[in-house]
Amino acid sequence: MKTLYKLQGYFVIALLAISLFSCTKGFESINQDPTKPTEVTPAQLITGIERTASDIMYSGGVNDNIGMLYAQYFSQTQTESQSQYQLDEAANNLLWTSYSVPLSNIQELLRINELKPEPASNNQNAIAKILSVWIYQVLTDTYGNIPFSEALRGDELILTSKYDDSKTIYDGLITLLNQQISALDATFSSFRSGELIYQGDVNKWKKLANALKIRIGLRMVNTDPAKAKQIIEEASANTFTAIADEAKFPYQPVAPDQFPYNDQDGTAISNQFFVSATLVDFMKETGDPRLPMYARDAPATGTIVGKPYGLGSFTNINEYSRGSAKVYSTTFPGYIISYAEVQFALAEAAARGFNVGGDAATFYENGIRASMQFWGVGDADIAAFLTANPYDQANWKNIIGPQKWVALYNQGLQGWFERTRLNFTKPNGDPFFRAPNTILDNTVTFVPYRITYPLAEMSNNAENYNQAKTAMGGDNKGIKLWWQD
Repeated sequence: MKTLYKLQGYFVIALLAISLFSCTKGFESINQDPTKPTEVTPAQLITGIERTASDIMYSGGVNDNIGMLYAQYFSQTQTESQSQYQLDEAANNLLWTSYSVPLSNIQELLRINELKPEPASNNQNAIAKILSVWIYQVLTDTYGNIPFSEALRGDELILTSKYDDSKTIYDGLITLLNQQISALDATFSSFRSGELIYQGDVNKWKKLANALKIRIGLRMVNTDPAKAKQIIEEASANTFTAIADEAKFPYQPVAPDQFPYNDQDGTAISNQFFVSATLVDFMKETGDPRLPMYARDAPATGTIVGKPYGLGSFTNINEYSRGSAKVYSTTFPGYIISYAEVQFALAEAAARGFNVGGDAATFYENGIRASMQFWGVGDADIAAFLTANPYDQANWKNIIGPQKWVALYNQGLQGWFERTRLNFTKPNGDPFFRAPNTILDNTVTFVPYRITYPLAEMSNNAENYNQAKTAMGGDNKGIKLWWQD
């Protein structure tokens, strides 16, 4: 790459560089000489693209300090500043490096295939572009207006890119996905090695493209229901039909190929967060058998106790529960989108009257069952939970919403996006979420709807930053995005 942002903060950033420019134990070697970019192959690049994108999304800064806290899965232990909406700027900078690392390397892959086309190049390009849609949607759902149409050109990252309107970006992402669905051709190969999500399976990449269309369509359903209906109905015909279809990056048990925020000794990292009372209390109310798989017992009581979100001071660090060993497992998958999420999305679509090939109750049950199977719940306990927590069409939003949120646990950003989109309550109508005792950002009244742009953009890309700020009505966390109700 000709230009790279300077990566800052968190241990994972060193890992990103290792993934891109040196051999990584357990994965494909990348060995990219930045002065000789044509020496690297698409198969080598795709490994780094998948790995670094997942590493960024699931870093402690991005997934936990932003996503898990704003979704209200976690509360903080020693400090409450992020729970009270003071943004972690190192995490903010890290998320923005999605441009300079995975997206730049997607552009490089496309450039190499243009210079040296092979029979597999079209499928390789389509796979890379589908990954770019995932990354761009996370970015626009986090910030709003972002660089998109001019963010990358050739083998170059443009540091002074204009910001595109988020609604226009959504249209562009749907167009991009439709193009890749048409371009993917199973009569040709794609990646013979290096592609670790689906091992180059073209048909599964088509299913993922449609799953991402469903996510995009559902996110806009409150503000453009007609377009959302068309997108979701179209995509539902060929998307995930089993857990085996879901898209996730496969982390390994041995360093340095582990889930970015793992806790091998069970104490060091997990001491930074408690599980929130929001999550724990709701799971207790519904008799959810996943609770002991989500959280550890509090040392002081030997029971699972959630800490009220944004509580502030407390007397005993041992009185609340931390996340379970599986939450901090070295092999927790880096999800792009799960089968459970797609089933909940189809449940909501069916509840809204969309023709998605099934009924809301069945999709709802499929989503719960898939999530519970992932966490290791037995069939009898799953059946008992479904009996005790049945689908109710008359109250679909407050039935599907909470269960989808529970199933997205440890996928912090997606849990936060769904919280702000659907604005659900508990099934009985009681409020689901809790405002922190103190809010450190006076632009936020209850929950951030977005995060502010990285501080460097104000100086490095001032003209375009100011235009985006004006177009959005400001650059603060209290501004709703176009798809938020």
